[in-house]
Amino acid sequence: MKFTIAFMTVCLFFVSLLGVFAQLASARPVQKKRDVYSPRVLYPHNGTVWSKGQRHNVTWDTSNRPAEITNPIGEIHLAQAQGDIIYPLILASNFSVLDGRVEVEVPWVATSSDYTVVLFGDSGNASPAFTIQGPSIFGDEWP
Repeated sequence: MKFTIAFMTVCLFFVSLLGVFAQLASARPVQKKRDVYSPRVLYPHNGTVWSKGQRHNVTWDTSNRPAEITNPIGEIHLAQAQGDIIYPLILASNFSVLDGRVEVEVPWVATSSDYTVVLFGDSGNASPAFTIQGPSIFGDEWP
């Protein structure tokens, strides 16, 4: 008799635990309104030419920022406009998107006129296409 009562108690405990897990699994997360901040990149812009190894300020418009921003920590990535390739090359990170600018060093990449910088934080915003030029790491002459 003791074995049956103990067995029933253990079974009831596991069934109750299963019910609690089922309730948790079916619970919907609380949907909180999020402010998305997607500032327009001002520099670099069309016609900008950067030379490899130089330092430049990437700037963006901070005039229309919301009262609360979901993620104020930013990153700047290099991308190519043709084919939407975003390189794993991070030009800057761990800055506030509220600053409106961050200094970057121009990386040693192939000379091209279809580069963009992408500002990540609350959302991603890309600059217009611009040029990066300079000598090749393979010794080719720079025009």
